[in-house]
Amino acid sequence: MADLDDAPAGAVVSFDECEKLGAINLWGTGFAARDCSPRPMRARIGGVNYRVEVNVTGLAGFLLAKIAAAYGRRKEKDWYDIAFVLLHNNEGGPEAAARLVRDRFGGDFVGAVRTALDDLAANFADPEAQGPAAYASQMALDQPGLDEIQLRADSVVAVRAFYAHVPEVT
Repeated sequence: MADLDDAPAGAVVSFDECEKLGAINLWGTGFAARDCSPRPMRARIGGVNYRVEVNVTGLAGFLLAKIAAAYGRRKEKDWYDIAFVLLHNNEGGPEAAARLVRDRFGGDFVGAVRTALDDLAANFADPEAQGPAAYASQMALDQPGLDEIQLRADSVVAVRAFYAHVPEVT
């Protein structure tokens, strides 16, 4: 994912001296670009070991960019990704994710970002909403046998907890 202000949303972003690696620009909020750090990556290609450093977006920037994308695109995958990351992140769940958002960005949530956050809450307001439906549908494909009602409920609880702990949410 990229968050470049000089490329349109949805544009494929190519990297210098790289033929097969790219990203899709989710331009719009700027949060992903403000929450990144270099991460080493290694690969063995054609018998040659390569090591590069790639700027990777942190959890806070990823979530805010994904929430903006969900608001703008209305794709099931975005709803699924948000719920999955809130439930299964390495930081400790939705409250921890909200704490990272607060720590990284403070109260910088006005205009379109506030609208996208409110839209997220509305799309996970109850188990029959489109967010929980998308999450449960994809999880059922990935891990058959899981209880759909429980999956829907888990996603509603996760988004409510995140929303309740993000700054300036009442």
